[in-house]
Amino acid sequence: MAWKPALGDRFAIPDRDLDDEVFVLSNMTIEVHTMPEGRVIGFNGTTEWALDDVEIEETVWLPREDQLRELLGGTFRGLRRDPAGYEVTIDLLGEERRFVGPAPEDAYAAALLHLLAAATA
Repeated sequence: MAWKPALGDRFAIPDRDLDDEVFVLSNMTIEVHTMPEGRVIGFNGTTEWALDDVEIEETVWLPREDQLRELLGGTFRGLRRDPAGYEVTIDLLGEERRFVGPAPEDAYAAALLHLLAAATA
């Protein structure tokens, strides 16, 4: 899936000793800049370590619950809490499917991955 960065989006930067850090795009500290070589995410001097910018291709988008729900589109039927965590229900070609995760985002992501796999099969 192509990420179109917007304010409030969360992302990670793997393979730079930052695997446990989650970053958020904002107007003041972390912004997307268009450069001749492509779009980069710029860090505006507020971080403790020296990281000026990173290419978008080097990041991993961490979609929020609302973004995942929107990507499910008309297939989304519901979200509920169950003993295992959270369950998302979708309708795929008339067949109800359920996906469970420890957090809502995990259940939504599992459902979305299933839809993407079905679309490419």
